[in-house]
Amino acid sequence: MRRTVFDADHEAFRASARAFVDRELRPRQEEFARQRAIDRETWRAAGRQGLLGLLVPEQYGGADAGDYRFTAVLAEELAKLSMAFASSFTIHCEVVAPYLVELATEEQRRRWLPRFCAGDLVAAIGMTEPSAGSDLAALRTTAVRDGAHWVLNGSKTFITNGHGADLVVVAARTGPGAGAKGITLFAVEAGTPGFERGRKLDKVGQHEADTAELFFLDVRIPAANVLGEVGRGFVHMMERLPQERVGAAVSNLAHAAQILDETLEYARERRAFGQPIGSFQYNKFRLAELVTQVEVTRAFVDSCVAAHVTGELSAVDAAKAKWWSAQVQNEVLDACVQLHGGYGYMNEYRVARAWQDARVTKIWAGSNEIMKELIGRDLGL
Repeated sequence: MRRTVFDADHEAFRASARAFVDRELRPRQEEFARQRAIDRETWRAAGRQGLLGLLVPEQYGGADAGDYRFTAVLAEELAKLSMAFASSFTIHCEVVAPYLVELATEEQRRRWLPRFCAGDLVAAIGMTEPSAGSDLAALRTTAVRDGAHWVLNGSKTFITNGHGADLVVVAARTGPGAGAKGITLFAVEAGTPGFERGRKLDKVGQHEADTAELFFLDVRIPAANVLGEVGRGFVHMMERLPQERVGAAVSNLAHAAQILDETLEYARERRAFGQPIGSFQYNKFRLAELVTQVEVTRAFVDSCVAAHVTGELSAVDAAKAKWWSAQVQNEVLDACVQLHGGYGYMNEYRVARAWQDARVTKIWAGSNEIMKELIGRDLGL
């Protein structure tokens, strides 16, 4: 089915994003996987091509695309090669960017955004904690006011870009009691005394992505590094999570669709019992099911993207897109592994690595169970 969410300008940008992927990422993918990180020169190359500041005004060095669909196109092209590339770059330019553009003061914008857009400053966001997971209201990291500073103590885990980030948006409890009240966001800069990185985490998949634990021991944060309003951090996060979740859905689906296309080609060429494996009725029917799943899901995700562009995307619809796309992605890739037979279990085959990369999408950006809880509440249950 023909997609209508993108126009000619978006497709022209897609060609540019694809050229970046083919030139800078594809030839070095194995190298990045070995070192568990994308090197800084590649981040700068993305900056030179204008990919990191799509949501940032021109006065701060951004592209000021003025249209979320360009960011969605970039996410699709990255995910077609690897979910790790999509997660690393979109955490920076899709997830963190709105915090710096919409919540930062003018001084903060001028201090951080030009380097952010150039790739000289890599960003991460520190929400998840060892004991909290998807329950952001249960975080235990604290910040206490001390004159012109806040003293930050606690830890974060599973932080994409965490090991190499120059700036981390950190959620900490600054008010009394538990729950959503009294949470504040801080921009913590690399090199601040007491801010330490743990090891790069040994993940099942997405090896190209730098993922780490972060530790804060009496870290003195200038009051000038508070993002948004003191005590309204939870609200600030909830307002921006729909974009993160629809972005996750875009990447999930592009990733699954690409591997499914490759599997279809494999099914046409691979022969067993004297005929292409795709011609066997079960395989033919299974592939028909998978293609239908992807195309029907894409229609809903594209509608969510269009709604987000006009400011009409609800948190509930974003939750639907996130959990359903992750479910479909994992079902499709599991079936693609099966269709490849024993080769599908070999790491040298893209389908095997894609299968590993996809598993976490049912967990991060709010687990699928949390997404269903949000949807259920909206149903009055």
